This record gives sequence, C-alpha cells and structure tokens, in this order.
Amino acid sequence: MEANKMFEVAVRNKFRYPYKGVIATEDLWDLSVQRLDDIFKTLKSQEKKAQEESLLNTRTPEDEALATKIEIIKHIVNTKLEEAKQAERAKENHDQKQKILGILAEKQDADLRNKTPEELQAMLNQLG
Repeated sequence: MEANKMFEVAVRNKFRYPYKGVIATEDLWDLSVQRLDDIFKTLKSQEKKAQEESLLNTRTPEDEALATKIEIIKHIVNTKLEEAKQAERAKENHDQKQKILGILAEKQDADLRNKTPEELQAMLNQLG
C-alpha cells in the first residue's frame, strides 16, 4: 500500500498504537527509532498471536488494520533512518568545505607572505 493511502487509512480509522498507553499516528513521528522498534515488536507479536488463534486463512478487518499499522511503523522508521543519513552527509560535506576553506586561506596567506615589499606596496596602493 502506498504511503499516502496508508496514512489516510490511519487517520480515517483513528489508529492508535501501544506506547505508554496509546498514541495517535501523528505522534509516532516524535518518537525515536528505538521506541518505534518497540512498538513494531509489540504489533508483530499481536500479529503472530492473531495468526495462531485462527484456523482459517481469512483476514479480518482487525488483521488488515494491524498489517497497516506495521507498515506505517516501517515507513516512519525508514524515513527517519534516511533523514539521519542525509543529515550525516550534509554534516560531512559542511566539515569538508570548512577544511578546504581553511587550507585555501592558509595558501592565500602564504602567497601574500612570499610577495616582495614592492608587490605588497603596489597592492596596497590599488586598494586605495
């Protein structure tokens, strides 16, 4: 089921998840990946129990809701993990850029230090 459809089903059916009592779907985004994994384990346990209790292979509306809740948790965890990777890449890029700018400044300073007094005076005169 696509993400938009999943979340629409969750909102329309007012899905609640087991966490310190119960929480709504939108509250899942505020939880850490570890807390979401705890909820996932609880839901998977409920799913296994429901499968064990039935002799038939028919899926009830409750089974469908449980499966959708599990998929929502997976989606949110995957999204959070991807966002964390992107943030780490952005930090690494920023750090690398700062390092390059520092080295560039050092090289420019070294270039200035290597100029003759006459070249430096000419540069000063050009600046006004």
